[in-house]
Amino acid sequence: MPVLLSLETSTDVCSVAVHKDGALVAIAEVHIGQAHASKLALLIKEVMTIAGTTMKDLNGVAVSAGPGSYTGLRIGTSTAKGLCYALDVPLISVGTLDIMAEHMRTVASEDALLCPMIDARRMEVYCALYNSAAGRLGEVEARVIDEESFLEQLNAGSVVFAGNGSGKCRGVITHRNAAFLEGIFPSARYLGNIGYRKLTEGETEDLVHFEPFYLKDFKAKLPSNIIAPAVNKPA
Repeated sequence: MPVLLSLETSTDVCSVAVHKDGALVAIAEVHIGQAHASKLALLIKEVMTIAGTTMKDLNGVAVSAGPGSYTGLRIGTSTAKGLCYALDVPLISVGTLDIMAEHMRTVASEDALLCPMIDARRMEVYCALYNSAAGRLGEVEARVIDEESFLEQLNAGSVVFAGNGSGKCRGVITHRNAAFLEGIFPSARYLGNIGYRKLTEGETEDLVHFEPFYLKDFKAKLPSNIIAPAVNKPA
């Protein structure tokens, strides 16, 4: 009975789950921004206790691959890699939008396209289109949303939008065929569903070279209380 531990840290939600033989047996989630560093280890311990299993029983560790929060993805990846090295088990990665689409397919209309969205900045989102079975139809992209966004797909039929990037799009994407789902976020529950399939099919990552898919380069921000040094101009 293969046992998989799943770590989802790509957004404000920190989520950990255990699947045994493909079935969810334990899950713990914290919906607190920037809590991954302090909560992830505690959640791992909690779900392992609930599942009645130990680290030595694990057959693999799954982690969200991105896109998403740079810091969150780094924390999840480094934790997953550390566990895999220590336990000598494989690492499995699953795209964050794939995880969301897996959730959406269980609640959306069977004839609709699915468009999970992760908030980037201003009117930009990370997104991709999926069929009703959560099969991805194109590349993951960083997209600025306007009135013309997804117009071709919306004119052809229903498109369901969800995720923390979809809320700001409601007032812009107003097509009659557009629908918006609440309560969709990347969860270790659905990460584990996909991850388990990958584990059984031998679709694993190279521990040394695996890196999250950030989609865009990380840009550090200076604290607002830092005062720029004065520059002496020549007379």
